Amino acid sequence: MTGKMFTFPVASNVARVRLLPSRNNFASVTVCLRFFTELTRTYSLFSMASTSSDNDFLIYKTANKHFDAWTCGKVSAFHGLPDEPNTWYSICSTWDSNSGLAQVWINGNSSIRKVGFKGRLSGNPNIVLGQEQDSVNGGFDASQSFVGMITDVHMWDYVLSACEIQQFANHKKVNPGNVINWRALDFTTVGDVVIEDNQANGCFHR
Repeated sequence: MTGKMFTFPVASNVARVRLLPSRNNFASVTVCLRFFTELTRTYSLFSMASTSSDNDFLIYKTANKHFDAWTCGKVSAFHGLPDEPNTWYSICSTWDSNSGLAQVWINGNSSIRKVGFKGRLSGNPNIVLGQEQDSVNGGFDASQSFVGMITDVHMWDYVLSACEIQQFANHKKVNPGNVINWRALDFTTVGDVVIEDNQANGCFHR
C-alpha cells in the first residue's frame, strides 16, 4: 500500500477495511496513521475488538472536540488537541500495560499522559478502519463511521519513543509496524471503500 490511501466517500454502517495483524496478545501498543476528514461529529479512526472487549484498542474522535483512547474498555479522554476539518493530520496513540499510561500525539505534538487499562490485551484481535465495533466485526453505526481518507497505518507491540513518533509525523524513516505494516498490508475491504493514490503531503509516502 505504499503511495496509496483508503477513501471512505460516504457515511455507512457497512463500509470498512479489516486489517489482519501479524500477532496478538499485547503488553503495549502504538498505532500511527494519517487522516483527512471534514467531519465534526464523532467518528472512529482505528477499532480493535476482541472477545475480551469491543474496545480493546480504539482511537475515537468525539463531537465535543477531544480524542478518546480506549484500552480493554477503559477510556482516557484527551482535550485541547488540534482537530480542524479538511486538514491532513498525523495521529499516534500509545499505551503501556505496566504503567497503564495512554497518550495521543497529533502531528508529533503530545497530549498529557493518562492512566488507562493495566494488564495485557489477550483476546484474538479484529481490527477495522472506517467503523467503530460494538461487537467483534459488528455493531456498526453510520453516525460513528469515518468519511474521508486514511493512509500510512502502522501498529507496533511496543511504545514508540517521542523521537520516533515525531519522525513518523515528519515523514522521516521509522521502522514499520511489526503488527500492522502499511508497506506490506494484509487487509480486506467491505462496501464503499476506494483505494487511491496518497494525497497526504505531496510526494512523501510511508
